[in-house]
Amino acid sequence: MKSIRTVDAVGHVLCHDITQIIRGVTKDARFRKGDIIKEEDIPVLLSLGKDHIYVWEKDENMLHENEAAEILRQICQNDGMEPTEVKEGKIELKAMYDGVFKVDVDRLNAINDLDDIIIATRHNNVPVKKGDKLAGTRVIPLVIGKDKMEELLRVAGDEPLLQLLPYRKLKVGVVTTGNEVFQGRIKDTFTPVIADKLAAYGLEIEAQRFSDDDPQHILTGIRELLELGMEMIFCTGGMSVDPDDRTPAAIRDTGAEIVTYGVPVLPGAMFLLAYYAGKHGTVPICGLPGCVMYARTTIFDLVLPRLVAGERVTKKSMRGLGHGGICLECKECRYPNCSFGKGI
Repeated sequence: MKSIRTVDAVGHVLCHDITQIIRGVTKDARFRKGDIIKEEDIPVLLSLGKDHIYVWEKDENMLHENEAAEILRQICQNDGMEPTEVKEGKIELKAMYDGVFKVDVDRLNAINDLDDIIIATRHNNVPVKKGDKLAGTRVIPLVIGKDKMEELLRVAGDEPLLQLLPYRKLKVGVVTTGNEVFQGRIKDTFTPVIADKLAAYGLEIEAQRFSDDDPQHILTGIRELLELGMEMIFCTGGMSVDPDDRTPAAIRDTGAEIVTYGVPVLPGAMFLLAYYAGKHGTVPICGLPGCVMYARTTIFDLVLPRLVAGERVTKKSMRGLGHGGICLECKECRYPNCSFGKGI
């Protein structure tokens, strides 16, 4: 690549895109890599402020920005992602279906520690819709050394940097606890909230059991749902530390592995997550605190899409929600397009 005067460029091959910006009209490449400059192009180039342009000189040790961008795309792209056309050293990836977007943050940071290349992504664990932008890659200089890209490949490793986990069709059961509901003193207003949130992922409640505050009765309800083949179970009520709140004990007595009882998230600190391994496979069992019933956005909104997508949620990842784990309770909720639950 060499720089020459624009007025001397007729017949030369352009080695980079040149963008034309007309406010309110266009912002696009007026000339593209590989164009052969013609006499009539000279006035246009000068009007774009290009007194000098770069033309291509082949160098076996260098890559053009667009060639390098393709390498960045390859280390990022995974199933369910489609790339945009390469443009000025940049490629974006978009979702081909609804799901949970996953980023290997440690590897992303290691890659971005390298000079002259960048990868920008959405937050890890964010739910996305088909067509949503997931990530963008960019090579900073017009040309970059092949040795730099080889270093990039060593840092990136063999697995794609990104994942898009599709939502699954699951059989969902609910155990509604509490003497007040069981004995008909008050109406069950918790279950409709769960149903509405499940509907956003194409799911519905297929079986429900009601129980008083006796932990043995709660345990019986959970076991009945497991026997029916429910693939995800939610228990509502009885999740605080009051003496008559017995739901955590009942979940524990199923023999399920307790991942966490209590998370650094507000609203939702008393959330419980467990996994039961049985004849119908591994079933997540969640104890939902009362805030899920009345608060617009809670821990339930952070965890539900990951469970529907089939992720095995760990205690470490739940603890990581503390950074960004306080909902600002905005008058108009914008979740997931906000900072809630976006820890690093």
